[in-house]
Amino acid sequence: MDHFNLRGGVLHCEDVPLSNIAAAVGTPVYVYSSATMRRHVQVFREAVAALSSPAVAGEGDHAQHGGGALREPLIAYAVKANPNAAVLATLAREGVGADVVSGGEYRRARAAGIPPERIVFSGVGKTEPEMALAIEGGLFQLNLESLEEAETLSRVASAMGRSVPISFRINPDVAAKTHAKISTGSAHNKFGIPIGDALRAYGLARDLPGLEVQGVSVHIGSQLMDLAPSRAAFEKVGGLIAELRAAGHAISVADLGGGLGVPYDPAAPVPPSPAAYGQMVADVTRGWDVRFAFEPGRLIVANAGVLLSKVISVKPGAAGQFVIADAAMNDLLRPSLYDAWHAIEAVAPRGGTMTADVVGPVCESGDTFARDRVMDRVEAGDLIIFRTAGAYGATMASTYNSRPLTPEVIVDGSRWALVRERREVEDLIPEIIPDWLGPQ
Repeated sequence: MDHFNLRGGVLHCEDVPLSNIAAAVGTPVYVYSSATMRRHVQVFREAVAALSSPAVAGEGDHAQHGGGALREPLIAYAVKANPNAAVLATLAREGVGADVVSGGEYRRARAAGIPPERIVFSGVGKTEPEMALAIEGGLFQLNLESLEEAETLSRVASAMGRSVPISFRINPDVAAKTHAKISTGSAHNKFGIPIGDALRAYGLARDLPGLEVQGVSVHIGSQLMDLAPSRAAFEKVGGLIAELRAAGHAISVADLGGGLGVPYDPAAPVPPSPAAYGQMVADVTRGWDVRFAFEPGRLIVANAGVLLSKVISVKPGAAGQFVIADAAMNDLLRPSLYDAWHAIEAVAPRGGTMTADVVGPVCESGDTFARDRVMDRVEAGDLIIFRTAGAYGATMASTYNSRPLTPEVIVDGSRWALVRERREVEDLIPEIIPDWLGPQ
């Protein structure tokens, strides 16, 4: 469900006409719906609510249900999906935590009001300064990727006189059945430690000063359209938790990652619902006796955002026609990088349809959003949107071809605000010309 709908012949984001935003800010521009983000958080929270477990005495960040305290699953939004400060602040006010993969993302999460006890630090190549930043600021858990990283973290924590709650990210060698570039749980992927090495890794980590072993983590990929791979991975993790406990490790957290898919192409199979996912997790993890953590990203923000663009021209070609938009691959990279499908619609439909390749102005043949797309009939000057662009859109944008970085707008009911300004060309020339190349 999203909040981009036609009213009076014009697409609105909640109560704001997209044409008003284009007139005020220009195009291309990303537009986000606060109501959609809040709705998606609510749906996911309801889907995993049954996974709450009894709280440990004195434990923080729990909720009261009935007469007893329960540890609700930690929903740690994957900041990499969309790190805009206004997006993070919206989610923070819904009680959502953060899954971060860099020092920069950690800083963003804290600046947006996400408390440290709701932050999970993941990522395959954490540096010592990033570790120190998270230790100093606090966090729920740091997910280790290797024994070498555990040794480095121990050294950093010990030097600071602190201890850090940790888990190891386990690579279960399960194929995610998703695009190869967003699959992370197979043996050939760079992420995590092989599940066969886990007992040894946990044993060594237990003896390292400054580390508090508390969890097991797994994440097999993004845009998952089938629950079977996740089920297989979680079953392996359940077996590992039993082995670790038998070896004397007090495992109290299971971080099951994220990756649940969202609908992009209406002709494609529908992804599993959050409710079906939550039921699968409940079935597989019965008796684990842990606090669960989840890292949804795309699921929360993808359908909450669109890329709003203007048609520069409709150009006839030898084998068809091209709709040339002022948005380009540097604004929305997913179609070029992943052959991803985004719905394309007119903001003020004229009636009728056309078939065209939808392209941008960047000097690359890869600057193509769609081929032979049946779409609303448009003409030069018309506004169009690329739907489901709230995740891995603005965050992956660049200034290729010296194009200004795309601005971002957030809408809340009838209110809207520019939350990242357009960087003009003058801002894109930070290079320093050395003295010997100065003016003639």
